[in-house]
Amino acid sequence: MKVKIKNGRVIDPASGEDQIRDLFIADGAIVDPHKAGHEFSADSEIDATDQIVCPGLIDLQARLREPGEEHKASMQSELAAAIKGGITSVCVPPDTNPIIDTPAMVHMIRQRGRRLEKARVYPMGALTTGLRGETLTDMATLKEAGCTVLGNGDNIIENTLVMRRAMQYASTFNLSVFLTPLDHWLRGNGCVHEGEISTRLGLPAIPEAAEVVALARDLALIETTGVRAHITQISCARSVEKIREAKARGLNVTAAVSAHHLHLSEQDIGDFDTRYHVLPPLRSLSDRDALREGVSEGVIDAICSDHQPHGLDAKLAPFSESEPGIAGLETLLSLTLQLVLDGVISLPEAISRVTFNPACILGIDVGRLSPGAPADVCIFNPSLEQNINVGDFYSQGRNSPFDGSNLAGQVTAVIVAGKVVTI
Repeated sequence: MKVKIKNGRVIDPASGEDQIRDLFIADGAIVDPHKAGHEFSADSEIDATDQIVCPGLIDLQARLREPGEEHKASMQSELAAAIKGGITSVCVPPDTNPIIDTPAMVHMIRQRGRRLEKARVYPMGALTTGLRGETLTDMATLKEAGCTVLGNGDNIIENTLVMRRAMQYASTFNLSVFLTPLDHWLRGNGCVHEGEISTRLGLPAIPEAAEVVALARDLALIETTGVRAHITQISCARSVEKIREAKARGLNVTAAVSAHHLHLSEQDIGDFDTRYHVLPPLRSLSDRDALREGVSEGVIDAICSDHQPHGLDAKLAPFSESEPGIAGLETLLSLTLQLVLDGVISLPEAISRVTFNPACILGIDVGRLSPGAPADVCIFNPSLEQNINVGDFYSQGRNSPFDGSNLAGQVTAVIVAGKVVTI
């Protein structure tokens, strides 16, 4: 199928392109505009006047709940939600049920994703068998099955020697390691940031040290092993400082932050509003501002949704007993665009944080609009506002603190592998 997208503002962070022109697609790939010319006979035309044409968004962390928790959500619903949000590629952490620790599980998830013909699905292989933090997985076979990155999800590898060996093993096969910086002992049964709000509400707290201590350990091991590593989510100013220092020393490390941590703080919890119960917890206003600065400076490379769909019942329990997480696929683009409106970063930089940079972190060949690249494209109108209504979500998750908000940016068309996908 041949598609012509005309009159759009084409922004391609990979090449630095930012201009109004036509974009041509044929045989699932981007066509060189100089070769297409007037002879290009399109089967379909999309008028993108006054709209942005960019690579499809790439989400580095999204739970789809399938397999294992289909009562919460399914690949069908969550990948449809991804498309609605302009996301064409999703990385799935290994903590599904069964765990993604065998080639069979990798193949099953990839095949299921392909059959649905929505967004692309990239399974993250487990670092340790059963995510128990004891025995290393067969990383070579996981790579052969299609995993480009490995991680242990939120199941922290407490044994430092096992973590070091996991990094060494992954480095041998040129695999990136995704790390969640959280000290199990310091976290305890905490559910909010240790500070003014935890004291006022009497809730068990998670100190920032729980993240900083774990991050310091992981950075030391990254330096020792030389592994290519990605810090999946940071939430406080001290973590930004440590990653800034690590990059200055030449460590091969990248970092991401969830979109909601760039807009919310512990102040938003109010009187036990469980919609704001997330992990890592929302921290202070100064931490939020430091995260924004980290994104602006490029210390933080990517913005993810950390999508965790829950039904309404999961948030009806007392705050400390409610399920942590936000359904974020359908608000990722808008929350990223809000950073542009707030003057934190430019539009091309914002798009880079959710397209090209995540593609580089995952080691996949999407996230760009250069000739020959896979035709994964998102078209959105930055001037249109959308009223966030969880009742209208394609996701089965109804847990969003942005319910009722008006956010900028409306996705109008999405193309995956050269095919226009229905929103």
